[in-house]
Amino acid sequence: MNSDMRSFDEKKGWFEQTAGLGKSFDVTFREMTFAGVRTGFLYLNGMIKDRAFNDILDRLSVLTRDDLQPRVFTAVVQRYLPHIQVFIEKDPQKVLHYVFSGVTAMILDREQDFVMIDARMYPARNPEEPITERMVRGSRDGFVETLLTNVALVRRRIRDPRLITELVTVADRSQTDVCLLFISDLVDQKLLEILRNRLANIHTDGIPIADQQLEEWLVKAPLNPYPMARYTERPDVVAAHLLDGHIVLMADTSPSVLIIPATFWQHLQHAEEFRHTPLIGTYLRIVRFLGVWASIWLSPLWLLFVNNTNFLPTSMTFIGPTAVGHIPLLLQFVFAEIGIDLMRMAAVHTPAPLATSTGLIAAVLIGDVAIKVGLFSPEVILYIAIVAIGSFATPSYELGLANRISRLVILLLTGIFGLSGFAIGSTIWILLLAGQRSFFASYLWPVFPLDLPALWDIIVRRPANAPLKNLRAAHPLDGKAT
Repeated sequence: MNSDMRSFDEKKGWFEQTAGLGKSFDVTFREMTFAGVRTGFLYLNGMIKDRAFNDILDRLSVLTRDDLQPRVFTAVVQRYLPHIQVFIEKDPQKVLHYVFSGVTAMILDREQDFVMIDARMYPARNPEEPITERMVRGSRDGFVETLLTNVALVRRRIRDPRLITELVTVADRSQTDVCLLFISDLVDQKLLEILRNRLANIHTDGIPIADQQLEEWLVKAPLNPYPMARYTERPDVVAAHLLDGHIVLMADTSPSVLIIPATFWQHLQHAEEFRHTPLIGTYLRIVRFLGVWASIWLSPLWLLFVNNTNFLPTSMTFIGPTAVGHIPLLLQFVFAEIGIDLMRMAAVHTPAPLATSTGLIAAVLIGDVAIKVGLFSPEVILYIAIVAIGSFATPSYELGLANRISRLVILLLTGIFGLSGFAIGSTIWILLLAGQRSFFASYLWPVFPLDLPALWDIIVRRPANAPLKNLRAAHPLDGKAT
C-alpha cells in the first residue's frame, strides 16, 4: 500500500486485499458518515468493547462541519474521541498488526494517517490460584492467558517506576506479544541484551505453545531434560524474583511465565516455605529435599543392595524381597515406572467424576492383583510409591519430569553393571548438572562453585529481615551464557 494514499475507497480496497475483509466473518468494517466526512472502522468482532465503541459513535454522530474546523483529523483526535487509549499510526503494516491484536483502526476520507482506538477486550478468565502451586495460606490469584492482566498482577505487588515492561513481538505469522519484565537498576544489562537479541532472532511461523517454545528458542539445548528457566503461575513468586535481579518473560495466551536465570535449587523452592515461621519453613524445605533425593536414588540404591547383599550391614539384612516373582527386579522397576507415568497421564485426561474410579482401578489391579499373581514384588511397589511421592513433592513439575528420566537411567545402569553402574550413572548426572549454565548462572550454584553463605540460605529459610545473597550478585559476567 502507498503510504501517501488518502482516498477512502483505496484504503478500504487495500484492507480487502490484505486483512481478509469480506472473506473472514470476524473481520468487520463499519462505514459511517460524520459531519459529511466518510469514516470507517476496521476491527475484529468479538475482541472489542461494545460499550466503549458505542460511546465513541454517540459522540461523533452529533458533530457538525463547524466542529471539525480548521482540520478534520486534528479535531477528531484531540477533541471528539471520548476514549483514553487513542494514538496515531502512519505505517499501514503496523495498522494491520494492531487490528489483529484487537485494536480498532479508524480511517477518515482524504486523511493519510490512521487513528488507532484501543478498545479491545480479550476472552479471558478471572485470576485464580494455580492448580500446580497451591498453598495453605497466601494469595489466591494467579496468572491468566491475557498479557495485560498478568502485568497488572505484578505491578500491584511492585509499585516501583524502575520496573520496566518491555514489549516484543515474535514469530512471523502468530505475531505473539512477549513482555520482558525487569527492574532497571537490579537487572544484568548484558543478559538483558542477549535476551533481546535472541527474541529478535526467533524466525518461525508461530509459537502457540508459548512458554515452552520460548525456552527452546532461547536456550537451544534440545537434549537437555532439565529446565533452564523456572516456570510459575504465581505473581508473588515473580515479584520475589524480580527483586533479586531476575528477568521475567511473559507470553500472551500463556498463564505460565519464565524466570531467567534459574538454578537447580531455585526449582526446589516453594512459596509455602515463606508463609510460615523460619523454623517451620526450614523443616518443610529439608523434608522436600529428602523427598527429591529419594525420588532420584532410592530405587537404584535398593536394587543395588538387593543384588549385592554383602554391601549391607548385619542390622539391615532385612532389606530385600522374600519372593522375587516371575519377572527380574530390574524389569519390575521399569514396568512400575512406566505404569506410574501412565496413571499420571490418565489422571490428567480423566474427567473429574471418574478420577476416583481410575485410582481404585490402579490400586486394585496394580497394587493387589499384580502382587498376588507374582508380577511384582511387594517391596518394589513400596519403593516405587515412595519415589512417586518424592517426585510429586518437587515444586517444579518440569524438574520432577527431568529427575524421573535421570532416575530411570541410573536404575538401568545399576541393574546391568551393579555398583560400577550406580557410581558411573550418579557421577555423570552430577557432572552434567555442574556443566549446565542457566545463562550466566551455574546450574548447581551455590554447591558448584561452592559458596557457603549462599548454600546456607538454600538449606535454611532465613528471616525476612536477614540479608540474603542474590543470584545476580553471586555470578559476575563471564560471557558464557547458554
